[in-house]
Amino acid sequence: MELPVTMYSLSTCTHCRSVKKLLDECTVQYEFTDVDLLKGKERQIILEDVKKFNPKCSFPTIIIGETVIVGYKEKDIKEALGIE
Repeated sequence: MELPVTMYSLSTCTHCRSVKKLLDECTVQYEFTDVDLLKGKERQIILEDVKKFNPKCSFPTIIIGETVIVGYKEKDIKEALGIE
């Protein structure tokens, strides 16, 4: 069973792009939100969500099932996905 993968990212962040590329290469289905492209209330709501997982509110914040990974940590991401 595939774990749900959600990512909070910034459209300008190189680490965020690296994570997206890694997930694409691993053919993992994921949802992402480029927080910097949101405006007003929508952005505020998403930032509150991010803070629940990552109080520092840094990017990328990746949620794989119950696991939260902050930053581009290829080994941790693959481990959480069950990929060797």
